[in-house]
Amino acid sequence: MWGKKANMVRILAQPGCVASICRRPGGRWRAALRIAIRRIVVHCLLFKIFDGSLAGRLSPMLWIKALHIVFVASWFAGLFYLPRIFVNLAMESDPAATQRLLLMARKLYRFMTILAVPALAFGLILWLYYGIGRYGGWLHAKLLIVVLLLGYHHACGRLLRKFETGRNTRSHRWYRYFNEVPVLGLLGAVILAVVKPF
Repeated sequence: MWGKKANMVRILAQPGCVASICRRPGGRWRAALRIAIRRIVVHCLLFKIFDGSLAGRLSPMLWIKALHIVFVASWFAGLFYLPRIFVNLAMESDPAATQRLLLMARKLYRFMTILAVPALAFGLILWLYYGIGRYGGWLHAKLLIVVLLLGYHHACGRLLRKFETGRNTRSHRWYRYFNEVPVLGLLGAVILAVVKPF
């Protein structure tokens, strides 16, 4: 059956095929062209699905893994940028500029907290699906890094509240070093997940 479908795809894909289909009485060539293109796309898609080459790509877990990566990357964008705002807040003396920076920091912290929830949820689904305890020590090390990053996220919230109440005692130099922590966390998590060294 699928041999016939493959032959039909080859026939429809020939250079003169679409043009010959379009030569219909009444000048309805645009509708005929749309039908021809639709047939080519549908037949190619069906052939690929049932031939097995697309079956793996339609797995729900691959979609969950993709969403997990997207939300983790978005969460890390906030973890990278919020401490940079803290650096500017520690250096700023103008009250109007300080209020603008505080507004930016509050919105960013709220946004990155929202992004962290689906990132962790999709990661938990993957962990439960593939089996708890089935993997080596690399996964436990990665989970430890995730816990430490959650602590870092919480620490950012506490530091933000100190800035809001005027109780910050840290220098801008300290915040520059503090800003490098998520870089190390991301580096370690990616190496553990990809290389799986132990």
